[in-house]
Amino acid sequence: MKMLINVPETVVADALRGIAAAHPDLTVDVENRVVARRDAPVAGKVGLVSGGGSGHEPLHAGFVGPGMLSAACPGEVFTSPVPDQMVRAAAAVDSGAGVLFVVKNYTGDVLNFEMAAELAEDEGVQVAQVVVDDDVAVSDSTFTAGRRGTGATLFVEKIAGALADEGAPLDRVAAVARQVNGASRSFGVALGAVTTPAKGSPTFDLPSGELELGIGIHGEPGRERRPMMTSGEIADFAVNAILEDLRPTGPVLALVNGMGATPLLELYGFNAEVHRALSERGVPVARTLVGNYVTSLDMAGCSVTLCQVDEELLRLWDAPVRTAALRWGC
Repeated sequence: MKMLINVPETVVADALRGIAAAHPDLTVDVENRVVARRDAPVAGKVGLVSGGGSGHEPLHAGFVGPGMLSAACPGEVFTSPVPDQMVRAAAAVDSGAGVLFVVKNYTGDVLNFEMAAELAEDEGVQVAQVVVDDDVAVSDSTFTAGRRGTGATLFVEKIAGALADEGAPLDRVAAVARQVNGASRSFGVALGAVTTPAKGSPTFDLPSGELELGIGIHGEPGRERRPMMTSGEIADFAVNAILEDLRPTGPVLALVNGMGATPLLELYGFNAEVHRALSERGVPVARTLVGNYVTSLDMAGCSVTLCQVDEELLRLWDAPVRTAALRWGC
């Protein structure tokens, strides 16, 4: 496989150096693997820290900045960051108002963030945690006890980040983050396998005429394989899977997310089908985001995430944000 890298062993460090060169408003500690707002800590503001394995960019480092995360901790490709990274990040962004850890529900992430929270609190940093577990496809999958954390991570980080920027206390920011997670559901589809730099070849076999319904963001198995379906058929399947679980009674935020190798031309066409499927089922869409936000290296495919919102959550979603990958209202 051809990749735009030097050697697999330095791919994360090389990317971090590139982030530093492109975004002078960030502080990038390449050696210790922490990306933070350059103005952190912000007086009186709750710090938001997230992280996870690299390979899902722009998640999480691409979401560091005003209105969203205070810091992110990138691990090796598809590997949890270590507690020392999270402790450093918490110390770097803590203004005395406390720090919220946003954790995707993968066993390594959960264990390491829990350990980091204990260590940070030993150093005098008040820490709260929210675990994102929005994927309705399967439960107790590879790397996971319970549901996997996927696209809702973006909703949690954006909405909780906006509230933190308004000066809300830690318990309130954590409560809203949990509310967003509880109101969100996701479903992903793979059209092609993912290739990691270390392996250099696809990590699973997916024949050209088939797709995997309910895939995870590391290439974990989904619900089933089927012969290739049309965009409309995939949208119906994904929306039905989400609505069987979410059952919204009001408007939703919709994220139509690419897994890394699917062109925007296809994603926008798929978005039209998602909107059609939701309209047919009587679900109004308040806002839509289309693009590659929670990816899986070079996997071809997409995911749909819906979050039921009230006026307050929608106001926080619309609040200004200025990060490398998400910005509006600035």
